[in-house]
Parts: sequence; structure tokens; C-alpha cells
Amino acid sequence: MANAAEIIAKRLHQAGVRKAWGIPGGEVLTMIKALGETGIEFIMARHENAAGFMAEGTHHATNTPAVLVATIGPGVANAVNFIVNAQQDKVPVIYLTGRVDPKEAAVYTHQVFDHAALLRPISKASLEITDGAVEEIIDKAVAIAMDDPPGPVHVDIPISLAGKPQLEREIKPRVAVRHGTASGANFELAQAWLSEAKKPLMIAGVEALYQYAENDLAEFCTSLGIPLITTYKAKGILSEDHPMSLGGAGLSPKANQVLLPFVQQADVIVLAGYDPIEMRDTWRSPWASDCKIIELTAIPNTHYMHQADISFVCDVGSSVTVLGKKRNQDAESWGGGTIANTRQMLKQTFLPENDWGPARLIKLAREIIPRDAVITADTGAHRILLSQMWECYQARSMIQSSALCTMGCAVPMAVGYKTSKPETPVVAFTGDAGMEMVLGDLATLRDSALPIIIIVFVDASLALIEMKQRNLQYENVGVDAKGDTDFVKIAEAYDLNADWVTDAAGFSASLTKALASDRSTLLACRINRKSYDGKI
Repeated sequence: MANAAEIIAKRLHQAGVRKAWGIPGGEVLTMIKALGETGIEFIMARHENAAGFMAEGTHHATNTPAVLVATIGPGVANAVNFIVNAQQDKVPVIYLTGRVDPKEAAVYTHQVFDHAALLRPISKASLEITDGAVEEIIDKAVAIAMDDPPGPVHVDIPISLAGKPQLEREIKPRVAVRHGTASGANFELAQAWLSEAKKPLMIAGVEALYQYAENDLAEFCTSLGIPLITTYKAKGILSEDHPMSLGGAGLSPKANQVLLPFVQQADVIVLAGYDPIEMRDTWRSPWASDCKIIELTAIPNTHYMHQADISFVCDVGSSVTVLGKKRNQDAESWGGGTIANTRQMLKQTFLPENDWGPARLIKLAREIIPRDAVITADTGAHRILLSQMWECYQARSMIQSSALCTMGCAVPMAVGYKTSKPETPVVAFTGDAGMEMVLGDLATLRDSALPIIIIVFVDASLALIEMKQRNLQYENVGVDAKGDTDFVKIAEAYDLNADWVTDAAGFSASLTKALASDRSTLLACRINRKSYDGKI
């Protein structure tokens, strides 16, 4: 006879989970013990928010639910940012929290608050493990987390119940069934529109990723000669060195100057799993008024950032495949070199500096880092530039917080990914302020004994916010650091390799050395303040 915690661990193991992240507390020790005995490694982070992003990194590497464990009080509250991020970025998370038993909470107040009241508004569900129904509740949690759209599910585990024996029962996990292929009279009309289109365009987003539709979308665009724009999250659905790829978009006004006029020329646009939560307000219905919009979406469009002439809630990949069947593969598309010219304009828009700066750094890194590497990116001016310049050759090869745009996520996500795919080169790009948020979790990286590379853009400024402050002609307040953080000494104190980098030659040499090392390396790359002016 197993206790409740052991049953939870077994059901998570059956769902493919092999790692859980968090910080131990007395209220979750039974749960952590059960995880380990079931074959799920529990890994201690140094902050619950960072632990959440490590769990997300594991999810991106394995396509299994991310599992985060936190104790009561501050443990639960510390991860709120990550839970909101998971909700907006569509990350399936099982958030296991310990809780004081209800009868104790009636007369005991230390660290006690209503977990569900805090987490229910920012989660897909908040469930409490109940005596006699442990299997059903944890299976519900996994199913809800993985269903379209994926997201976080909170599971509260009363202290006394975690270790209480339960009569194990054979409960078959529910197999999620997605909406089928789009069909019907309106779909036939959409096929007719596409077959007659002279300037068709596809815009794709995160829904295509969590439905694993990237191959269908890539085949659609390459076989029919239809150009593709993606959100940042969906970069690499079509290899970005392909002639039909126009790369990612969302946050860069400079990229918009090239891409939005192109979008305005389209006569039919297919929105394939496109969630505009990643986009600036300039992407609210950015097409011409007479352009026909066909939307293939995993969930109903209730955001109204755009509307479509015809919208199908469906399996995105199979629907895209069928949609293109009536279009002649030899049909003229755009013509006059418009797509090639647009690709060239984008490259010219984001040229590197002649000597040294953030764009030169990114260009050199892309030349040196292997094509099959996975990179993570923190939020800031560097992420916008990186998302525009960095070519992704496969889906899920650039991981970032795109919807909520959270700082301090790059290093934890890199750690989580690397622990599940140690054979894959992993590089984290972060600003200096984002790095300072998670310095403690360099210890988690050290303890993993796995090599990742951390590239820090050091300009001692919140560059993106400083630019906005300056553009408003406000006084410089609260955006520039007063001191100089020695990231190299800090990294070395955590037993990592580290170098200061101040020029292109030094960066190339240090990065090449780091890729060959079996230890993690931090490269602190000094760039001038205001280095992003005119670049993003």
C-alpha cells in the first residue's frame, strides 16, 4: 500500500516526468522522498522562481510536464512570476505545494495563507489532494496542464495526507484528444481563396509548437512557395536560412518597418497557430482591409487583437496540409524578387558594428556556435536584437520568455534544458541586470557538473528602459548602475570558467575555448552604454 505522495510520484513518472525542481521545506519532504524513490530526480535550486524556469527548460527538452515543488508561505509565493509566465507562454507545469492541514490552519497562522486564492487566477486549475482520490486528482492535473492550451496547474498537498497510506487503484490516464482537421463549406472557401492568391503569406506562433505542427507548416511553405513570418517563440519552424523564411517578429520597430509593409501587400494570410500575445500593438490587425484572413487556431480567438474572415478551431498541422492541397505548386507567388528583397532588407537593417558591440557579438556567436545548439535569452534590449539577428535552423532552438517578457530566465532555462539533453550545446544570453537577479543559481549550475555557456551583455544599464526614458525626455533615474559588478570573480567563486571580453577577437577566442571545455563558462562582454541606439 502506497502513501499519497508515492502515488503522485508514480503517476508523474507514468506521464514521462524524470526531473523535478524546487527548494525543500518541511512540508514537502515526504513528497520529495517519494519522487526520488520513484525515479524522478529532485534538484535543488536557490530560488523558486529560478527553479520554475529550470523546470520549463526540462519541458522544452523532453515535452513532458514541468514539475516545480515549493513549501508553504514564501516558497509558494516566490514562484508567482514563473506561474504567470507559464500561463502566458503556454508551458505545462505541475506546481506541487505543501500546505498546513485545514484543522491546523484554523488555529495556526505562521506562514499560512490561501494558496488557491493566490494561484487560481493565474493557473489553469488549483486542485487539492483528497483522501481516497489521489490518482484522479493528479491525473486531472496532468491532463489539464497538457491540454490545449498547455499551462500551469497547482496541486496543494496537505502535510498529513502526503504520508497517509492509500488503497491503490488502477486508473487509466486520460488520453488528450485535440480538435480534428478543419473541414466544411467555409474550409472549402478558404481553400479556394488560397488557390487563387497571388501574394499569400503565413504567420505562425506558439500554438504550432505545442501541437508539434512545425513539419507540416514547413512543408506547406516550401512546397507552395509561401513566405513565413513567425513570432519569436516560433522561430525555426522553417529554417531561417530558407528563402521562404522572413524570420521572427514581434518587438522590434526596425523590423516592423520592413515586415509590416510586406504584410500590407498580401492578399491572403494564413494564421497558423498564431497567438499575438508576443507582439507589440503595431501588430493589431496589421494587414490591408481587403486581405482575406484564414485562421487555424488551437483555441477560440477571444483576444480580438485581430479578427479573421474565417476561423477554425482545429489541429493546426493537418489543417494546414489539407488547406494547401488545392493550390498548384507551380502557382506564381509574389514574383519580382519581393521575398528575396525583403530578406535582404532585414539583413541590412540589422548589420553588425564594424568593430565591437552587441550586434557584432551576436553575429560572431552565430558563426561559432554549432547549428544544432539551443540558446536561451533573457529579456531586454539584447533579446530584441538577438531575436532578429539569430538564425534558428529548427524549432525550439531559441527559448525565451516571450509573452510575459521576464528577466532572469535565461540561465535557469539553460540549466534545466542541459540536464535533460546533456549532449546538446546550450548557451544562455543575458543582460547584466538579468544575470544579477539569478547569481545564486550559479551554484545550481555548478552542482549540475554540466557545461553551459553564459554570455552576459555588460553595459551597467537597463538599456531598453533607459532608451524609453530618454525618448520621453525624462531625467535619467533608476536605470544605470552606480557600481561595476565583477561577474568574472563571482563566476570563479562558483568554480566556473570566466573571462572578461572587450573586443571581437577576444570574444571569438573565448567562445571557441568555452565550447571545447567540459566546465561551464561565463563570458562577461563589455559594451558601451547606449549601444542599442538605432539598432532595434
